Amino acid sequence: MVDIANELEKQYDITIFTLYSKGELEKELSNNIHVKSLYKKSYNELTKIEKLKASLYVLLNKKKIYKKYIDDDNYLAQIAFLEGAITRIFSVRSKRTTKKIAWIHNDISKVFGSGIRSKIKRIIDRNAYEKYNTLVFVSIDNLDKFNKVYDDMLLPHEKVIHNYINADRVLDLAREDVREIFDKTETNIVQVSRLVGQKAVDRLINVHAKLIKEGINHHIYIIGDGPEKERLEKLIKENDVEKTFTLLGAKKNPYPYIKNADFFCLFSNYEGYPMVVEEAKILRKYIAVTNTSAREVLIDYPDYSIITTNSDIGIEKAIKTMISSNARRVEENNNYMYNDKKIIDKIIKIIEEGK
Repeated sequence: MVDIANELEKQYDITIFTLYSKGELEKELSNNIHVKSLYKKSYNELTKIEKLKASLYVLLNKKKIYKKYIDDDNYLAQIAFLEGAITRIFSVRSKRTTKKIAWIHNDISKVFGSGIRSKIKRIIDRNAYEKYNTLVFVSIDNLDKFNKVYDDMLLPHEKVIHNYINADRVLDLAREDVREIFDKTETNIVQVSRLVGQKAVDRLINVHAKLIKEGINHHIYIIGDGPEKERLEKLIKENDVEKTFTLLGAKKNPYPYIKNADFFCLFSNYEGYPMVVEEAKILRKYIAVTNTSAREVLIDYPDYSIITTNSDIGIEKAIKTMISSNARRVEENNNYMYNDKKIIDKIIKIIEEGK
């Protein structure tokens, strides 16, 4: 969103509304972009009780929030760039003429989970999505899954637009020197992801431990933080792989770690259109992913990637293939170039349609 906003700011007056302030990337926004926040604290600064109160307030007061923060100006377009609370708030009817656009980044069929709460969420979100003029999906797979979940829904106009990345920014940030973090006598594999169930880091720990016991030496680094951190640290200790499986935590600049590793992986249970895989392509790394919608990112990258089955065995085979092959030398012949202009042109066209 930061990269898109900074590009659109060259043509439009942009305001960003967030529930919580002090986001990690807020400082990277252009100085000409306006930022509004419902709360003056970051989410991590809130206590458990404050988080609960905030969630309930957002759930019960979407009209009040919308009228105060969003419908107080005459916007050409109002874009809900995140599923959930933001999409529900932006779905409120405006007193002005404005185009409503919602972005869908994930596999809706997996996000909801199961049980009565998931059924309620589906109904609430269905009512919200029907209020939009256009739904933008970051992958064809996401669009297909959405249509299966809401097969009887009166769908707004649909578009598939892959995530936008400022490639020059990625290449520039990757120049930071972090080579000392890696032992070049080992095979170093990096995954960048939040520590949540979707990313299946626990499965990766178990597969890694099995391979280490078999004498297949390698070191896996995970860049990211999240609610599963303590459980994953415990699992690493239980498997006795503290020396070869490292949780590096969140990094404001993950790109030099990706650049200096031998391989990049993203062995998730499910995905939307993972930007980090596109970023790894920009850095011309050899990439391994599970067979999720991440495969769409690698359509134009077949010689430098592995798409493996979404299972322990599939991940095991992918790691063995990377280690045993000459894959680490692909950067010498990899001439991949990322084309970002088409994506911004598509977004502008949606905003301008029917103006």
